[in-house]
Amino acid sequence: MPDFFNPFSGTVPDRKLTKEELIRVVRLDIAGELEAIHGYMAHVDATDNELAKGVLTDIANEERVHVGELLRLLSILTGDEDEYYKKGTLEVDTLAGKLGAASAPAAKEEATIGSLKPLKEA
Repeated sequence: MPDFFNPFSGTVPDRKLTKEELIRVVRLDIAGELEAIHGYMAHVDATDNELAKGVLTDIANEERVHVGELLRLLSILTGDEDEYYKKGTLEVDTLAGKLGAASAPAAKEEATIGSLKPLKEA
């Protein structure tokens, strides 16, 4: 959510960030991009206007590129981030194999949680 009412939200500190602070800031930036994607796609789902759907989807996809950029930056800054991502990927692939699921869902398949069902086909 915008933080416009906080007078310090855009203020530059009187010193440069430490490496650890920069890593935390990049993690927050990633969270912000993910939140933006969520918001744009919720708006897409909430309208039947094809122009709005197209524009909002395009913007959401740009945010996805930003996530990739920030993840790469985070990987460089931490030096070990990719190892955690690889470990997580392996854990999911292992579980998917045990469940007989493919590594990636089929194009038409939509994941659900419990009784939650998609409202409509995207």
